Order: sequence, then structure tokens, then C-alpha cells
Amino acid sequence: MGKQTSNAFNIGDLAVYPGHGVGRINAIERREVCDKIQEFYIMVILDSNITIMIPKNNTTNVGLRQLVNQEEVKKVYKTLKKRRVKLSHQTWNKRYKQFHDKIKRGSLFEVAEVFRDLNLISLNKELSFGERKMMETAKHLIVSELARARALSESEIEQEIHEIFVSDAKET
Repeated sequence: MGKQTSNAFNIGDLAVYPGHGVGRINAIERREVCDKIQEFYIMVILDSNITIMIPKNNTTNVGLRQLVNQEEVKKVYKTLKKRRVKLSHQTWNKRYKQFHDKIKRGSLFEVAEVFRDLNLISLNKELSFGERKMMETAKHLIVSELARARALSESEIEQEIHEIFVSDAKET
């Protein structure tokens, strides 16, 4: 997903930083770190205005990637719609850690799995406060990236996602 193998982002590019979402590369700066000159991407997360400095030579390790392409968008929707999934019957805190790890890795497919699975679990039992918050975070990350990848408004994407899950709620 987001096959960003080279470190080549340019000023003005949109990129995804795991756990934070979509940001814009506002600058590329050279800084001295440990007696060596390194280049950094200066990225501003669009929704929170947080500025992050990412070493250009470390983009793969931190998971910085391009936005999903149109083929990947289809796969995200397919992931959200999938219902034949094996839901974890672990305690909520073990499940929470697994979901948290998926979100931190930054794959929009894994974020979609977290959102879908928490939605499905919530049909049968109440989610913990942490799980509800995680579900909101996952939804936000999905909506934010899909809106930009598809050039639609976030409310349009939210409506599409709502439609995917509203039929599940009616069936229970």
C-alpha cells in the first residue's frame, strides 16, 4: 500500500504519517545532528497542524508513505464491507493492543480492519472507552485519507462509510 520505496517526496506533496494521518511536506531542511548534516522533511499534519520532522533517510522505518491510489481505495472499501471475519475473543485490553499496533503501522488496510472489527464487535457488546476512542481515530484516519485520495469532502466519505455499517446495525 502506498508503494513509497524511494525517499522522494517534494515540497507540497501530501503524505501519510502513521497514527497522525495526512500531512503536507512544507519544507526540506538540512540540520546538523551528531556532527553530521542530515536532511529532514518538515511535514504539517493537515487536521491537527502538528509539525513533524522526518529524516529523509528514515521514511521507510517511520512508515511515511504516499496516499492510497485508486486501486488501493477499492481494496479499502472491500475491507470495510467484508463481514466473514474472525473476530478476536480476547480480553478488550489484548484486543486494544493488537488494534493499536495496526494503527501505528500506518497501513490504511489495517486501519480499515480495526474500524470494521470494532464496529462489528459493538453490535454485540459495548466497547470500552479506549476501544470507542480507537474506533473514532481509525474512522478519522480513513475518512481523511480517502477524502483526499478521491477528491471528495470528508462528509461524503463519512456518509459512504455510514451506509456500509448502517445495514449491520439494522440486522441485529
